[in-house]
Amino acid sequence: MTQKKQHVTIKGTKDGLNFLLDDRCSYESLLEELKEKLSTKHYQGSDEPDVMVNVKVGHRYLTEGQAEEISSIITEGRNLAIEEIHSDVLTKAEAELLRQESQVVTLTKMVRSGQVLKVRGDLLLIGDVNPSGTVMATGNVYIMGALKGVAHAGFEGDTKAVVAAALMSPTQLRIADQIHQFDEGDKGVAMASAYLDSEAESFKLERVQDLMRQRPNLQKNDSQIIDG
Repeated sequence: MTQKKQHVTIKGTKDGLNFLLDDRCSYESLLEELKEKLSTKHYQGSDEPDVMVNVKVGHRYLTEGQAEEISSIITEGRNLAIEEIHSDVLTKAEAELLRQESQVVTLTKMVRSGQVLKVRGDLLLIGDVNPSGTVMATGNVYIMGALKGVAHAGFEGDTKAVVAAALMSPTQLRIADQIHQFDEGDKGVAMASAYLDSEAESFKLERVQDLMRQRPNLQKNDSQIIDG
């Protein structure tokens, strides 16, 4: 006798439950089996605290209505609460955000006092950042000129972001939520870089050449080198 294929797998973890939903069966078959498995007394409501549930749907795309339907089936009348519904399928908005985060925005200009330049991805600025000028990037900040104002790399929380400048003479550096102030009398340093230590608690100021050792993942496109 052929054993019926399982479309819903429920696994317990120390943090709650994982619901693994087959991404190759029909949506209707998935709902039918989900209801059947949750109909046992084991999942009936009680006075116990809610158990957190992570739902993983693989490469199945769920509409907002389908996600709500699955959530309702799992939680209604039960001590179960949805922590996350995770799909491996990217929406157009997520794909566009991922593209932006991996891009390098190259600009040739001077950031004057009082100006704020903010980009998504890495910033490569060919020019100077004057005192009281500010540059911000969700990724890394590279200044091919004098950095005399404020540079904020990883402003959405990326602690691995770096700041590098041909002349490092800022009033303030920020990486993620960490801030490093500079005194007015500090001399500028040529070809310098700044990054957070391994605990993301303090700044390290080093030569640009040291970034190769500290942040090897900065090199993204070595497969495109034609010669050398």
